[in-house]
Amino acid sequence: MLQTTSPTEARIPHADGVTAEEFRAALARLAAGVVLVTAHDPDDGPRGEDVGMTATAFLSVSLDPPLVMVSVRNDSRMEELLARQPLWAVSLLAEGQRQVAGRFAMKGRVSDRLLFEDLPHDRGELSGSPLVRGALAVLECRTEQRVVAGDHTLFIGRVLKAAASTTESGPLTYFKGRYRHLS
Repeated sequence: MLQTTSPTEARIPHADGVTAEEFRAALARLAAGVVLVTAHDPDDGPRGEDVGMTATAFLSVSLDPPLVMVSVRNDSRMEELLARQPLWAVSLLAEGQRQVAGRFAMKGRVSDRLLFEDLPHDRGELSGSPLVRGALAVLECRTEQRVVAGDHTLFIGRVLKAAASTTESGPLTYFKGRYRHLS
């Protein structure tokens, strides 16, 4: 007997859902702000080492208490560090800071120590983490909750300190796989 599929049944996705390519193509249409997430690893070497990662999956979660969230790839250096070091910082990058975003987004990059060497930054007084000079705003955070979500871990942090820049620059954004300026 010939089996047919109704139009409703044909629209039901297969058991695995969408493909990685379909998902990536669809979500590339969502413009996102670009941030640099940083933390200081006091256990790496005699003076410790700074670690940084570019992220576009960053958002405000709550005003009271002030909470933010960043998504970090599992098994990355940053995920491993934030699992044991609760203090971290976020620099909301300005449109002129595309090179900062690019250098910390490179796969197979050199040591983070070299990446921070010539990057103008200050050290957060509460987190000890690098805060990028010229960023639109900087936040110092303490992890309140970790949620494993697929191949990433969501770090929800309480904002301990926040400072906004007086610059008139726009934000660095990421859209369709490229860094962009708002016009």
